[in-house]
Formats: sequence, C-alpha cells, structure tokens
Amino acid sequence: MAPADEIVNRNRETVTPGVVEMASRVNLSATSFLRAGAALERTAQVKMSGEQLRQLVEAAGQRVLKAQDDNDIQATWQASDCTVSEDQTGRKTRIYTGCDGVMVPIITEAEKVKRRDNVKAKRRRSGKKCKPLLPRKRGSDKSWKEFKVAFFYSENAKHQHVAFTHGNHLVAGTLLRREADRLRFREASERVGLVDGAVWIREQMDLHFAELDALGLDFYHLSENVHRARRKVFGEESPEGHAWADDLMHVFKHEGYAAAWQKIVQWRAALKGKVKREAADRLMNFVSQRKEMIRYPTFRERGWQIGSGPTESQCKLCTKRLKGYGRRWDRTNATAVAALDTLDRNGQWPQFWPNACAAAT
Repeated sequence: MAPADEIVNRNRETVTPGVVEMASRVNLSATSFLRAGAALERTAQVKMSGEQLRQLVEAAGQRVLKAQDDNDIQATWQASDCTVSEDQTGRKTRIYTGCDGVMVPIITEAEKVKRRDNVKAKRRRSGKKCKPLLPRKRGSDKSWKEFKVAFFYSENAKHQHVAFTHGNHLVAGTLLRREADRLRFREASERVGLVDGAVWIREQMDLHFAELDALGLDFYHLSENVHRARRKVFGEESPEGHAWADDLMHVFKHEGYAAAWQKIVQWRAALKGKVKREAADRLMNFVSQRKEMIRYPTFRERGWQIGSGPTESQCKLCTKRLKGYGRRWDRTNATAVAALDTLDRNGQWPQFWPNACAAAT
C-alpha cells in the first residue's frame, strides 16, 4: 500500500470515496453500467467491470437514501427564498407542489430464473470451483411498476426539489410531507398544488397538506379528456369538433366550472347514439369528480400557474437513467440509482461528498 492511500482512504476500503463519487457521477448520464465503466476508465484511468460499478453505485444510492431518512442531508432552499413580490404590505412567497406516478421497467420472476440458470451454466463450463451463489431475490409479477415522484418548485422554477420512491401511495404521501417540512412549506405565503387529478394523489394531498391554499387540476389533463370525448363524438379531424373543444376549454379557463358544466350538459342532451353518449358521460364524470379542483379563473386572477408541466418534466428526468432498451431493475436498486440523480438535481451532491479525499497530500 502506498503512503498516500492511508490519507485518501482512511477507512481501508477497497475502493476510495473519490472513485465511488466518480463512478456515481459518470453513471448519471450513462445508458448502462458497462458504458459507465468504460467512460470511467477513459476519463480517470480507473478500470472496473460493469458489475463492480453497478454494486458501487447502488450501494452509494442506498447510503443516500439512509442519509435522507436520517435527515443528514439538508434542503438547499426554503420557503423564504421563493419571493414573488415585495411592497408596503410585506414580502410574498409562493411554493408549488406536485406528485405523480411513473412507470419503471422491473425484473420479473421469469427473468430472474433465466439469469440464475445462465450464471450456473457459465460456472459449469468454466470447470472452476466457485463460491455458492447468494440467495436469489424474488422477481416481480409484472415487467413494469409505478414509482412515485414528489416535486416542489418556486414560481420562476429557480428553486426545485424532487424526491423519488418505489413505495405505494401511502409512502408517497409520507414522502411529500417529509420533504415539505424540510422546505418549511407551511411558512410560504401561498402554497399551491397542481396535479393530474388521479384519485390517490388527491387523497394524499388532502391527508398531508391541510395548509394548501388550493389544489388545482392540470389544465392539460383536462384538455386531454375533453379531446378524447371530441374524437369519439365528432371524429378525429372534424372542424366542428375542434371548434367545440376549443370553445369549451376557453370557458373552463376564463369563466370557470359552472359555465363549462352547463355547456357540457346541453351538449350531452343533444347527442344521439350509445357510443357518443357514453363518451360524453365519461367526460362529465371526470369533470364532476374534480369540481373543486377546476378553478382556473381564480388561479389566473391570483397569478398562479394552471399546469403541472414542471412535475411531468421531473418524472421524465428522474427515470431517464432507469428507462431504455434492455434495462430491468429490482425496485430497491432503481430507487437507489434515482436517489443519486435527485441528489444532483437538488444541489445536495456536495453535502454527501463534501471532499472525497480525507486530507491533502
């Protein structure tokens, strides 16, 4: 062992903290652990297999998750930083929050069995005596599972904070509350939720965010449902249908729920045919069940956003490393890899790796 190793790695680990950090950072933009290993060798002359890099990165991600649970990683901004105006009446701050589900490719039980059989066959061909394989984790019953993304952001999107979990809706609600407390969400002058209208999201928002000033339905998701009904009733490219949908969305945006509901009821009454009426009924059910969330004139009057686009974008960004050809994950490992990505996006990376080298040589 070289004398410098005593300084660089005081914990006597096989791989120094600096190498673990480099591997974790290179992996953020890689399409596979194998490619991340090749990039690490090329840029830092550190050679390791894709499997070794995978184990290092996933273990680092697990440590990030534990540090988050233990509150050892602090938020880089808080409610007081989200100023939207300042005058004689005082300083106004505003925070938006959103939550959504996103699908991630998961290793199935059949794939687990096949991989284990391939490893055993390879061992037999080698003719070498090998250590017994570790117990195999059980695979998933389906090839895709829904993960949850919790997101907070300021009016100008200068301040953003994201968290990620493979847990169910109850876990997602707890995660929302935990991250909100770290950001001192309650202390903001205005607290606005913008979501796609999924029942589980609304329930968790109602359960954990009594301090919300308003919970709004994403304007784009409402538009999607309006246009779905349009296609069923008028046809795909009907000018009449497009004019109807544009007019209805204009009423929703500028006049509100009551006026738009009246137009839908009148439209439904004039329809003939089972398919058309069923399409209209689906739209009416969707709208009526989200009546309290459709408040676009009020939102616009108060200067609030009406779209959940920032949350949708974060869902794509958080899972960019997880999705792609040939990628399959255990849920815990996927969450660990995503934790490193959120650590970077939240500006918290230097807290976890403040100085990879323990001392200067």
